[in-house]
Amino acid sequence: MSKRIALLTAAAVAAIAFAAPSIAQDKMAPAEKTVQVGGAPMFPSKNIIENAVNSKDHTTLVAAVKAAGLVETLQGKGPFTVFAPTNAAFGKLPAGTVDTLVKPENKATLTKILTYHVVAGRLNAAQLKDGQKLKTVAGEELSVGVAGGKVTITDAKGGKSEVTIPDVNQSNGVIHVVDTVLLPG
Repeated sequence: MSKRIALLTAAAVAAIAFAAPSIAQDKMAPAEKTVQVGGAPMFPSKNIIENAVNSKDHTTLVAAVKAAGLVETLQGKGPFTVFAPTNAAFGKLPAGTVDTLVKPENKATLTKILTYHVVAGRLNAAQLKDGQKLKTVAGEELSVGVAGGKVTITDAKGGKSEVTIPDVNQSNGVIHVVDTVLLPG
């Protein structure tokens, strides 16, 4: 019996000795620098959709992206810059607007609104300049405003949206959280 215990102990010590370098290496591996959005970490190694589905502040946006059939596109290579409205931003729209937009017969309008929030390329906040015009995937322009360290985006109808969380890096682009839905002309 004691011989058996000695063999088991020796085997356990050997297993720990072999595992220790890989455990130590895991602890030394740099952690991803994440940004918290909607109570969830946004991982730069994940794509826009993989991160967005975890944000409790973006459930309306995720539902709208699904209804518009844009999930596959936003999981694509990109890179994309997305101005991502929060649930509260959608809540500023007139009552019933979101429910109407997600109906199948309104898919084209919903798609135009959502793609109006997307710009081709990766534009971090430092690259956004006052007076800059951004051509959206929808084919229309957004105007950038920068004052006092705050970035605002103005839509075709003159509506302004403030970037509340900039530079949420993704594997296929960057998200800037905004507080108002942008509307095309």
